[in-house]
Amino acid sequence: MATGKPVLLSDLVSIASYVPSNYIRPVSARPKLSEVLSSDGSIPLIDLQGLEGPHRSSIVGEIGQACQTHDIVNYIMVKNHGIPNKVIDGTLRVSKEFFHLTERERLKNYSDDPTKTTRLSTSFNVRTETVSSWRDFLRLHCYPLEDFIHEWPSNPPSFRHDVAEYCRNARELSLRLLEAISESLCLETDYISKAFSKHGQHMAVNYYPPCPQPELTYGLPAHADPNAITILLQDDVPGLQVLQNDKWIAINPIPYTFIVNIGDQIQVISNDRYRSVLHRAVVDRDKERISIPTFYCPSHDAFIGPAPSLIDDDHPALYRNFAYSEYYQKFWNHGLATETCLGMFKN
Repeated sequence: MATGKPVLLSDLVSIASYVPSNYIRPVSARPKLSEVLSSDGSIPLIDLQGLEGPHRSSIVGEIGQACQTHDIVNYIMVKNHGIPNKVIDGTLRVSKEFFHLTERERLKNYSDDPTKTTRLSTSFNVRTETVSSWRDFLRLHCYPLEDFIHEWPSNPPSFRHDVAEYCRNARELSLRLLEAISESLCLETDYISKAFSKHGQHMAVNYYPPCPQPELTYGLPAHADPNAITILLQDDVPGLQVLQNDKWIAINPIPYTFIVNIGDQIQVISNDRYRSVLHRAVVDRDKERISIPTFYCPSHDAFIGPAPSLIDDDHPALYRNFAYSEYYQKFWNHGLATETCLGMFKN
């Protein structure tokens, strides 16, 4: 398969000194990088050290405040989250090693079929999109881990071990955060967990190669995440930007912290008390970038809708109940041409 025209962006850019036309956004849809603002500490940095201790109610309150305050960047950054530094370092290292393998070796994992539970691909959905994104990615389903780990790349040799350890830790953190989010909404601690049925977890290892003309394209254009929460691990190269008050704000990485953002399913369960946030990835002229989002979500058989206790005469249900499988299918069918699918499920 590693013959003829390169399939992956990372192999294309090794022989190109310009942005190919199929990656160039229309003038009105380009990043306008000169207009991007700095976050300047406007993302709350929440210390999870005491989440299981006597300070729980205070930390839950911080999380709830961050999720519902719309005049600041509606993201959370967490520290003392319980994931060891060596696990983070190992995951970033082996991810970069994977994308530095030979083209032939990487392409053993290639597929353009979005239904596959393990696949290497490029852009977002090459079957449906008209403009490509400056990204290659490795998509991995990871819960239950034993159902999927045998599909994962076996090269680099430590890939399965290192990434599996990270996935276990990311799941534990996700569950702790979902319990805190439930409590912050005055729901039972396990309300969201029960609503998710058997649960789902998958991740993307995103690789953004250096781009000779970053002002013409995106790593990923603006979108909201269709899942419940996303926990983002990233290297030291900036690229994440979030939309707040019609302005794009650059979020600079802080080592050994995670960015946590609310996805569409929490917006539905909270009946719009909490909102998913539009975000995008831009690319760097000189540096490659790795980002690794963990997407925690309901299982496909779960039925999602506003929590009954959050519905009353003053707050009618804004969304109909739906199977998560229906939501996720619409998300993939529309791709990133639609920033969010929430409008399709409103009452």
